[in-house]
Amino acid sequence: MNQSKGPALILIDIQKGFEDISYWGDHRNNLKAEQNASEILGIWRKNNFPVFHIKHNSTNPDSPLHPTNPGNKFNDLVNPQPNETILDKNVNSAFIGTGLKERLDVLGIKQLVIVGLTTDHCVSTTVRMAANLGYEAFLVHDAAATFAKVNFDGTLYSADLLHQTAITSLNEEFARIISTEILRGWSSRNETDLSEDLSVSFRS
Repeated sequence: MNQSKGPALILIDIQKGFEDISYWGDHRNNLKAEQNASEILGIWRKNNFPVFHIKHNSTNPDSPLHPTNPGNKFNDLVNPQPNETILDKNVNSAFIGTGLKERLDVLGIKQLVIVGLTTDHCVSTTVRMAANLGYEAFLVHDAAATFAKVNFDGTLYSADLLHQTAITSLNEEFARIISTEILRGWSSRNETDLSEDLSVSFRS
C-alpha cells in the first residue's frame, strides 16, 4: 500500500449501531459528526494519506455493536475502501489488541487526526493513550459526538455537556482541538504537517 507522507486519520467506531436510538437514546449532540467525518475522510483519500478504520465489536450480545448484529457494520458514510486498514477492538482504546501502534510506527507516523464515536468513551480513551504513547493528536470536535447520560443520583447530563467536558479535559494536555473547517483550509494549502501549519483554537 503506497501512501503519501502525512498524518494518519483514525476513525473510531463510526458504525450503524449508533443510529439505534432505542438503545442509546435520542439525545445526541453533533448530528452532523458522521457527515463531517466523511468529508475529512475524503480529504485523506484525495491526498492518499494513511487511514485507519476502528470497529468496536461489543462483547454484550444485546449491544447493536455486537458482531452478530447488523449495527456492527460501518456507517455507509465512511465505508472503508480496499486499501484502507480496518482494525477490530472490544475495549475502549483503539491501541489495545489491535496492532495500531505497530502499524503507525512502521509508517513513521507521529501525527494523528481522530474522529468518531463516542466522545467521552472510545474517542477520549484513544486520544489519551495516543498522547501517552508519544503521538501528536488532533481531535476534530465537530466530527465526534456522544449521548446524554443519567448520573448515579438520577441527574441527566446532556450530550453536549458531556461532549464539551470531554474535549475540554483533552485540550492542550492530550490533544489539540480542531474543526472540520480548519482541516478544509489546511488541505487547500497542500500541507502535510499539521503542527507547523495550523493556528489551532477550540473556537474554530
